Amino acid sequence: MKLLDTLHRWTGGLIGLVLALMGLSGTILLYEHLWIGVPGTGDPLRGDLATVAATTEKLMATPGAQGIIYADERFGLHQLRFGEGAGAYANQSGEIVNRWASQWERPELWIFDFHHHLFAGDNGEWVIGIAGLCGLFFVISGAILWWRTRRTFQLRLWPKRMSRPSIVMHHRDLGILVAPLLLISIVTGTMMIFRPFALGVVAPFGPVAETARALEPPKYKGGALAAKPDYGAMLTEARRRFPDAEFRILSLPRKGGDPISLRMKQPAEWLPNGRTTLAFDAATGEVLGARDALKLAPGAQAFNMAFPIHASKVGGWAWRIVLTISGLSLTMLGSLAVWTFWFKRPKPAKRPAKKAALASA
Repeated sequence: MKLLDTLHRWTGGLIGLVLALMGLSGTILLYEHLWIGVPGTGDPLRGDLATVAATTEKLMATPGAQGIIYADERFGLHQLRFGEGAGAYANQSGEIVNRWASQWERPELWIFDFHHHLFAGDNGEWVIGIAGLCGLFFVISGAILWWRTRRTFQLRLWPKRMSRPSIVMHHRDLGILVAPLLLISIVTGTMMIFRPFALGVVAPFGPVAETARALEPPKYKGGALAAKPDYGAMLTEARRRFPDAEFRILSLPRKGGDPISLRMKQPAEWLPNGRTTLAFDAATGEVLGARDALKLAPGAQAFNMAFPIHASKVGGWAWRIVLTISGLSLTMLGSLAVWTFWFKRPKPAKRPAKKAALASA
């Protein structure tokens, strides 16, 4: 137990600040659809084929446009994507209402980048993934250590005093109270970064090899991008194949020979942007392949539920409040763990003064 206690304290001291920042930024992102101050965010969704097709043709004619994230019931604006972090918001009639040259001009974008990549791309993801695994150990070891002192449990939302003993008692008792919520947030977040970890979590739903194959996107090859793709025909074909699905993301090829990709969301899917996909030949608009997310392997469907649970894209306000408690608790526990470890360490006990030597005869 002494070794476990030491590992728990060192984990908190070294990783606590990263976990605290993840909790704070994640909590802010739970409410991004409410604080993005752009006209039209609350517009009702117009998802009929004619409107979406006309708007798509108009927006994709914008020089440099690389794709669209379509409006949904929560957020009433389309997001047009350009290169190098540039983008624009457009209303559902195709009129651009806000434009930016880099992510630093839009707080929701740089906060998202920080929460997912620590502004460091793939390297930042590795740091966050390792922090997630440490956070998992942090919660489990904390619960084990709490058991010894369970009889002294007291509910405290804030330490009684900012002394080390009070902070440690608060950390211990608040931690055990929110441990189930922290496990959900940490496990689902780490699943999205470390695929082997995710495959282990969803293993009870089906064979791991089958799940891994289902999670790999199919590869298609086609012609070079046409000068003026017929987006209306593509959307019409997509709606014919999946009549109840919403249009979610349209993406142009990243390199020659890649297809035009369209993601859709069927009503039974939890993932906000869906995993139902169609690939169109960039030269002819012909369908190269389609994937029905509801027919994927059970393990892959379970994996696709991780992000909606983690980001409160399901469950309405009740689940969002639960995740808010989780995020703020992680912020408090992580920051106070760092504070006590580095700045409130117990002072070493003073050695007893040596007795004065007897005078020699």
